[in-house]
Amino acid sequence: MGVVTLRWVEALMMVGTDSNGHSIVIGKSPNSKEEFAGMKPSDLLLLAVASCAAYDVIEILRKQREPMSNLKIECQGDQEAEPPYTFTRIHLKYLFEGQVDPLKAEKAIKLSEEKYCSVISTLRPGVPISSDFEIHENQVRKGGQIP
Repeated sequence: MGVVTLRWVEALMMVGTDSNGHSIVIGKSPNSKEEFAGMKPSDLLLLAVASCAAYDVIEILRKQREPMSNLKIECQGDQEAEPPYTFTRIHLKYLFEGQVDPLKAEKAIKLSEEKYCSVISTLRPGVPISSDFEIHENQVRKGGQIP
């Protein structure tokens, strides 16, 4: 188990460093209390959900030798309007590129979300999590992103 660190820089700016030494800027600009110059902490949570699920889905489909050429996950979270802005719902939309078998994609997503992803497992008791997916076959890749 790793340890992450958070270092306050100035105003509401911080730098978070993971257990492998990789860093990310978090927080609002020193010149504005409204403008974010780094990641929002609540967005980091959504990224943790999406990246944890992606890791599992990619590994599962790779082991099944599915011809996936790209994966993008859009993760949307609804939050309460008042502090502490608790998440009330999280939805993941998986966008596959390649000739991926829809049944295998669905099974990989289900395995990730129900068995393997520690982030989803931690959040699920208090936050409803849903998902859907699309498969884009034979798409021309533009900048490495799914259109």
